[in-house]
Amino acid sequence: MEFYIVDVFAEKKYAGNQLAVFRAKRELTSEDMQKIAREINFSETTFIVSGRQANGGYDVRIFTPEKEIPFAGHPTLGTAFIIQREIETERSAKVILNVEAGAIPVTFSKDEDQVIWMKQNPPQFNRTFDNQMIADVLGIDPNEIAADFPIQEVSTGLPAVIVPLTSLKEVKKCRVNSEKYDIFLKETEASLLVFSTETYQERNDINARVFCDCFSVPEDPATGSAIGDLAAYLLEHRYFGENRISIRAEQGYEINRPSLLHIEAEETEQHIDIHVGGSVHLIAKGTWHI
Repeated sequence: MEFYIVDVFAEKKYAGNQLAVFRAKRELTSEDMQKIAREINFSETTFIVSGRQANGGYDVRIFTPEKEIPFAGHPTLGTAFIIQREIETERSAKVILNVEAGAIPVTFSKDEDQVIWMKQNPPQFNRTFDNQMIADVLGIDPNEIAADFPIQEVSTGLPAVIVPLTSLKEVKKCRVNSEKYDIFLKETEASLLVFSTETYQERNDINARVFCDCFSVPEDPATGSAIGDLAAYLLEHRYFGENRISIRAEQGYEINRPSLLHIEAEETEQHIDIHVGGSVHLIAKGTWHI
């Protein structure tokens, strides 16, 4: 099989989140795909399992090293990038990925940053969590959690528990307590996203960290699905006092994979529209022997 390695949500090569993309030209079993994803051992690996379908989309499956998941952000952008650049004979302005969570449209901008955008599913706002419980999981003082906003699970395809913190200093202090996290996972199988409006780079608006032990990824350098959940949270609770946001979120600095995610989101009377974007860089391609 042909395969590719890309860096997603990266302003330059060797940053952002790594992704392996496979063109599955022959029938692979789910077990085969899982073994390959475990061998690659990135946070996610994708398999393009069809050509263009009747709805204009390509069927894609997404695997972590441990299991298949219905949706993830950086695999969506990275796989669409490969489809447009390496598979389609003419580069289209939009690629649709048919993943387990549904059809996800991805559009390609023509600006100098070449940002690729995905539209995420309508958000679901789920349960809230006790400050002390989450503080114990993160190894921080509960007073370091912003008092005016809830800790809440949100999902636009893959759930994340959103935790607002008071400063970048508190974000940097987070160290997941594995024993407490195991107790937390009995409540919900979701990643943990902590954020503050204090950032490393002045031009950015949000700093975030995402802990994904539920997917065997202790910390993710760039998480499009969770950032989409965060966008919904920011609108739902009027974090910036408006029903529309256009912001830049940085992630991955604490694990030496600086990443940049763009957020465009708006809430109307009918629904919340969320678009998350970033740049993708091709790192390598080759042949995988089965």
